Amino acid sequence: MVAPPPHVRDTRPIGVSSESSGTSAAYLLVLEGESSWRFPLPAEGVVLVGRDDKADLKLKDESVSRRHARILVTEEGARVVDLGSQNGTTLNGQHIEEARPLMSGDVVAFGAVVAVVRARHRPMPARRALEAERWMGQLREEVERALRYGRPLTVLALALEAPSAAGREAVEAVLSSDAGPAEAAGWLDGEHLLWLLPEVSGEPGEEGLGERVEALLAASPRARLGAATCPSDGCDAETLVAAARMAARTATPGGFASAVEGVTRLTLAERTVLVADPAMAQLYALLRRLAASELPVLVCGETGAGKENAAFAVHHWSRRASGPFVPVNCAALPEGLVESELFGHERGAFSGATATRVGFLESAQGGTVFLDEVGELPASAQAKLLRALESRRITRVGDTRERSIDIRVVAATHRDLEAEVAAGRFRQDLYFRLGAATVLLPPLRERPREVPMLARDFLERACAALGRRELVLASGTLHALARHSWPGNVRELRNLMDYAAAAVTGDVVEPHHLPARMLGGKAPAQAPSVEVETQEPLAAQAARPRIPLAQEIRELERKRMIEALEASEGVQTRAAEMIGMPIRTFSFKLKQFGLHPRVTRRGSSTE
Repeated sequence: MVAPPPHVRDTRPIGVSSESSGTSAAYLLVLEGESSWRFPLPAEGVVLVGRDDKADLKLKDESVSRRHARILVTEEGARVVDLGSQNGTTLNGQHIEEARPLMSGDVVAFGAVVAVVRARHRPMPARRALEAERWMGQLREEVERALRYGRPLTVLALALEAPSAAGREAVEAVLSSDAGPAEAAGWLDGEHLLWLLPEVSGEPGEEGLGERVEALLAASPRARLGAATCPSDGCDAETLVAAARMAARTATPGGFASAVEGVTRLTLAERTVLVADPAMAQLYALLRRLAASELPVLVCGETGAGKENAAFAVHHWSRRASGPFVPVNCAALPEGLVESELFGHERGAFSGATATRVGFLESAQGGTVFLDEVGELPASAQAKLLRALESRRITRVGDTRERSIDIRVVAATHRDLEAEVAAGRFRQDLYFRLGAATVLLPPLRERPREVPMLARDFLERACAALGRRELVLASGTLHALARHSWPGNVRELRNLMDYAAAAVTGDVVEPHHLPARMLGGKAPAQAPSVEVETQEPLAAQAARPRIPLAQEIRELERKRMIEALEASEGVQTRAAEMIGMPIRTFSFKLKQFGLHPRVTRRGSSTE
């Protein structure tokens, strides 16, 4: 008897309407045993975690104590404290002994059960001192400035190996001596220092960054240091902080890592999957564990969220990897021919059956069949599918002979299957059979760290397929991508990048190249080249279409940089001095504007 999966109220994908309603609800993505599900956190209150019948978050794993931990949620944030459990509670891999603040993206483990903290629109801030709260406010202001004017911005996160008063004092001594007037720093909690560096683009060996990295690690030799840059690693303060902290976790003790080093590139045969979000990292680890078994897996998630990649990962990591992987879009099966497509048919079985045909299930012999949108199957096909899965035998349409099949089934749906069961549209026994293990994929809008990363990767692949030079995503474009709700999820983003590679004629994808729906309902006018020297009649100026000030400044900066490079014969340091721009910002904007090195009259490169 197969045990029923977790309640679908916890595992079902949340529809677009609820996501776009502005809700600030936070939740835990819980991974226990063979399944994952959501546990909503209250706006305020106490959540008891454990195996006790009175626990709010009730877990079954034997590694969890009856009263294991408590999560306290207030207006000031959320904290977790262990209640003297036998196997302990860890936060981002470190055992906790006292109450610790939680932030979006944190990974909490109650014994062997893992939970990823997630806040959709409003982050769950940690309980901070006033100084740190002011620091976060300044970071938000600097992010807005960087995005508006296309300026570089980097956030450093220092994670102390063994927090102590002496260690904090040594780090603070570095801040007092090395921090510039435009910089800011603050303690996020007892062991994480955050340092804001405007006009720093995060390039390896960059002036200003290397010195600070060396000074911090000299003050705390066993600390881990991570960096995240706006807009390439995130377009809001919370995402940048999470990316920098994740980078620090990937660094070795006494070492430094950039946010890009926290990206995992999974190679699955001919497929490549990029993972940076903590929840996605945990989910793919769960998929790898499930692959070792023969359990059917039900993947839940919105359309385009990556369910087929998850299903293929199960196949690729399983002992069936050498066998076929057969995807079946149940929603696209012709009405009246569903059973023929799934189970096959004999010649003459019905009008038009001029030849014998092997069905999808039989063709997956020795491998895996992926039943995408399984909730769309008609009732008659559901009954026969259930029998085939239980008996491991199928009968072709028009035949009486049963045939053995050796397959594993991974199914996927964007529907609430329990509601479909209650409405009589989906068989409960088939639901239990398919959902022995349930994996919930969060939508792209809940994975902000992955949006710029995936966009660049898709654009690079699309340009390579077209044989054209790689395009650059402008900072304003990355900002627009980060703000979009992505109802089509990863598929929508990939299609958009394919369009940009084919349609954009220059070297930079600007915001005006994006669809109007991504820009608040209207596309901005494309800015012409700005000629400030030309005296234009006032009447003509009034009649001219207005363009956003930030876009006009951007065009002016680009023009002045080109002029300075020509006047300096391509020497970047001289060109930056001519227009009064820091060399770090000048180098950053060269990439943002898609300006490529040119050969000077002396035959040297512009770089």
